[in-house]
Amino acid sequence: MTYRIERLNSLLRQEISDLVQRQVKDPRLGSFISVTAVEISSDMRCAKVFVSRLGTDNEKRETLSALASASGFIRHGLSERLKIRRIPELSFKLDDTIEKADRVLRIIDGISSEERS
Repeated sequence: MTYRIERLNSLLRQEISDLVQRQVKDPRLGSFISVTAVEISSDMRCAKVFVSRLGTDNEKRETLSALASASGFIRHGLSERLKIRRIPELSFKLDDTIEKADRVLRIIDGISSEERS
């Protein structure tokens, strides 16, 4: 991955996170959504936006649906904030690495507490 694409991924992550937190007013989003990563394609036409949300599976699906509905609004906001030739199409994906890490830590804690006993 080139340095330019890495910089653009980071910039898009920051700006999308800010737009979602401050500008998108959709009750399906809930209160805690984190944009964890952005992966833009090499031709810079498409970007996968990875989001994390704590909650039930239904709440997570509603969050992805709300973000998909707001993608045009978010792209418009990005076009006003960024001076790049083309704003990529956004597709939102669920990032469950936080939950997986929590599960692994619980397993490790359980093993270490068994060893102490």
